Amino acid sequence: MTTLVILVCAVIGFMSNRVPLAVVAIGVSVALYLTGVLDLNSAMAGFGDPVVLFIAALFVVSEALESTGVVAWAGQQVIARSGTRRVPLLMTIGLLTAIMTAVISVNGAVAALLPLVVVVAARAGIAPSQMLLPLAFSAHAGSMLALTGTPVNIIVSEIAADSGGRAFGFFEFALVGLPLLAGTLAVIALLGRRLLPLRAAPSAPVDLERLASALRHDYAIAAETPLMSSERGVAEVVVPPRSPLIGMHVCVGMTTPSGDLLVLGIRRGEEQLTGADEIVRAGDTLLLDGTWDDLERHTSHRKEVLVVDEPQVVRRAVPLGAGAKRTLVILALMIVLLATGIVPAAIAALLAAGALILTRVVSITRAYRSISWTTVLLVAGMIPLSTAFQETGAADLIAAGLRSLLGAAGPHAAIAVIVFITLMLGQLISNTATVLIIAPVAVALAAAMDVSVLPFMMALTVAGAASFLTPVATPANLMVMEPGGYRFGDYSRLGAPLMLLYFAVAVFYVPLIWSF
Repeated sequence: MTTLVILVCAVIGFMSNRVPLAVVAIGVSVALYLTGVLDLNSAMAGFGDPVVLFIAALFVVSEALESTGVVAWAGQQVIARSGTRRVPLLMTIGLLTAIMTAVISVNGAVAALLPLVVVVAARAGIAPSQMLLPLAFSAHAGSMLALTGTPVNIIVSEIAADSGGRAFGFFEFALVGLPLLAGTLAVIALLGRRLLPLRAAPSAPVDLERLASALRHDYAIAAETPLMSSERGVAEVVVPPRSPLIGMHVCVGMTTPSGDLLVLGIRRGEEQLTGADEIVRAGDTLLLDGTWDDLERHTSHRKEVLVVDEPQVVRRAVPLGAGAKRTLVILALMIVLLATGIVPAAIAALLAAGALILTRVVSITRAYRSISWTTVLLVAGMIPLSTAFQETGAADLIAAGLRSLLGAAGPHAAIAVIVFITLMLGQLISNTATVLIIAPVAVALAAAMDVSVLPFMMALTVAGAASFLTPVATPANLMVMEPGGYRFGDYSRLGAPLMLLYFAVAVFYVPLIWSF
């Protein structure tokens, strides 16, 4: 009973949006210990679980792919070949998103491609609201292509192995993921224009080509002078009031006092300054050239200047930047280790993250910053609740109730109930938290019916990916809300037919592949 009360309190906390998700999850672990449901080691076991380490390491891999321009290069190559027609663009973006999601997770793929999609939409004359929800929903479908697509896949695979079944193979999820992706893209192509709003975006990300063109015009820089490459870039900075730079003598072509950056241009209001000895005033704008690392070090979070476009943001839009080859090699080796199972998944990901840091693709500081600690703490905090459901008999109690309710109905009906509950709860709270809550019930129900746990776990995974009806269901849904100018109700119009598709696949298709 205590475990159920803690569950209800956790759901209320998640739904309220007033308490941070990580605080709710940690509160669950603490409550399980304070109420005596679990001992200290069991209550805190989630923070040392291999699943948590695996997820954290994948964030570092994702950061490397984004920061080295691998993502930007892939996006530009594919989208450049699809023209400006709406359906080909949507199909190309959907496929690219799905492939990227399988490697770097839903949130990583959406965050990386969102600026690119907005720019492409603007160039094609298509409202971003017609393309950004398809971006997020394609990522959800792509999460079912491989083990690394989402933390949910990792969680259900571990639970299946611990519950009398076996772990799912790295690409085994694609058996259901490919039909889901095909169905998702078909729904988007056929119904998207009518179900998605036509709404102007409130803001747009930086377009690298337009930015370079504008800087050349504003600072009279010759076309043959390279502004941005894999190694070097430029940063436009404004001198704020009380800056120590005020009163300093500068001229175009000089280096800064550190010797790391070169002054390419100086502007004062609408006037371009080209004198051999100009005195810096508050409000002056300088265009600085240097390596990306030097630009970031001398412009980010400094009192001397205010940077217009952060170098670390602009750098990500430069295709195949420094470290891209190392990143691709390390990524390929990680996938080989994951696919072959030579080492546990957590070890493969940790080796990849460590290699990226040791080869200086990602600094240790950026590695820490790249990890979504909310996701990590959410999973770590909720794992003990899943354990408590099993050890206290709460899962068996709920499963017995469902078994009684189902009567003589078979396992198909049981899966339908599990999927329905997961779909409803997953629209209100994190899909990861939902799966951790429902998984022990699904395991107990499969045991009560004396059938394999594998179809129950895979159906649960499919339902966990169907977070379509609300912007709060996943971070990816929330990411596209402002750039797409969406409102709360916009999600359900396209999300409803997709939810029906996922329900049908989970209940009727999954048992055909993973038999009872």
